[in-house]
Amino acid sequence: MARYDLVIKNGVVVTPVEQYAADVGVNGETIAAVGHGLRGDQEIDASGLLVMPGGVDSHCHVEQLRADGTTDEESFISASTSAFAGGTTTAITFSTQFKGYPIGPALSGYQQRAARSMMDYSFHQIITDPTDTVINQEIPALIAAGIRSLKVFLTYDPLHVDDRGLLRILAAARRHGALVTLHCENYAAIGWMTEALLAAGLTAPKYHAWSRPVALEREATVRAIALAELVDQPIQIFHVSCAEVAEEIARAQARGVKIWAETCPQYLVLTAADMDRPDFEGAKFMCSPAPRDADAATGLWEQIRRGTIDVISSDHSGYRFEGSRGKRSAGSNAPFRDIPNGVPGLGARLMLLFSEGVTAGRISASDFVRLTAFNPARLFGLTNKGRLAPGADADIVLWDVHKQVTLTNGMMQHAIDYTPYEGRVVTGAPVLTMRRGAVVMRDALLQAEPGSGRFIARGPYDLIKPTGRLANGFNPSAYA
Repeated sequence: MARYDLVIKNGVVVTPVEQYAADVGVNGETIAAVGHGLRGDQEIDASGLLVMPGGVDSHCHVEQLRADGTTDEESFISASTSAFAGGTTTAITFSTQFKGYPIGPALSGYQQRAARSMMDYSFHQIITDPTDTVINQEIPALIAAGIRSLKVFLTYDPLHVDDRGLLRILAAARRHGALVTLHCENYAAIGWMTEALLAAGLTAPKYHAWSRPVALEREATVRAIALAELVDQPIQIFHVSCAEVAEEIARAQARGVKIWAETCPQYLVLTAADMDRPDFEGAKFMCSPAPRDADAATGLWEQIRRGTIDVISSDHSGYRFEGSRGKRSAGSNAPFRDIPNGVPGLGARLMLLFSEGVTAGRISASDFVRLTAFNPARLFGLTNKGRLAPGADADIVLWDVHKQVTLTNGMMQHAIDYTPYEGRVVTGAPVLTMRRGAVVMRDALLQAEPGSGRFIARGPYDLIKPTGRLANGFNPSAYA
């Protein structure tokens, strides 16, 4: 009988389609076998535990460069620690292009910072300025180097791209085989609403949600779908906040458009009311799109069960509450327009979703694996991630379904000084996390070294190929 370097014994293996008792054999960094009666030089007893693939978080802002030359406060080291504590082993983060500048220098600096990561990682490239050089030289080069997803913002100063710019990016992605991901909110309408609210003296954090209602997310989503359909370019819509937006995506999917959607735990457990707290506390819950009303989560869960939304990421975007770059950086009475918005969630994502989804009976454990590991890995071409099968990376999480935990900021092990989920009780938590066959977190204690993570270059893959359906049979991407 074959022996393995490591065997995880007596657990319940969870795949995207089923759950069954089995052992998992690991040789080096790779899963070698899944079966019964396996023997290893080292053995870990997983009796009473679920054995699941390490989480893949396909939407994280980590140590991201800002226009003023500073970076997000969450470093690759602290983000990796938080990820491992929460059961995530792989993340896709963002390199930023700034308007008026090329991609290359900022990307090179970001690669240097990411080299200290402990989790495995890949990049989305944010495109803000689709000049001829960017479109014809830099985008093809970065895709060839394995950065096979582009991010476009339809709102935010100074990141937003207009419709013509978006079309140029979609066309370039189609020519070179990349996926385009989008933040969909209407830039001009948000600016107009913000001016009106501030003129009316409505400045508190809760009015952040008023400045960007559902209609503006829905409109931008419909517009993005139409332009992607024109070009025949596959897209993913990030952080869908409500069923109204998901329904527009479902209609496009029914037409055969290659479009995928994600949501995040903040839209399942937080509401707009969380931003209406005294003493500036509401700022801790500000993100975009904003959390919606108390009924929004019900509609999102239905869209998750239908498969319209098939990825759940964290959209981890951590700003400290205190400090020169934090939520209070413009003062404790700053208008909502001047408050950095984004919430930390890398370490909390899986526990929140398991508790609210699996424990609460809304989804199965297999659904959980599909939403948080298998689907994001498949969608973004991370071919060795997100599954427990021979040949895959041995990214494995042992999960105690009965473990009840009260979430605290200390548990998150991130660089941020708060969690929006402070005091929330969850049922179901990781007790051991492995990355490529090595234990990196056991009972909340880190066992990994900076720089032990690995960049994942993503090659071409069939899922994101265009459909071949074009209006009038004309392919504008060949000429524009």
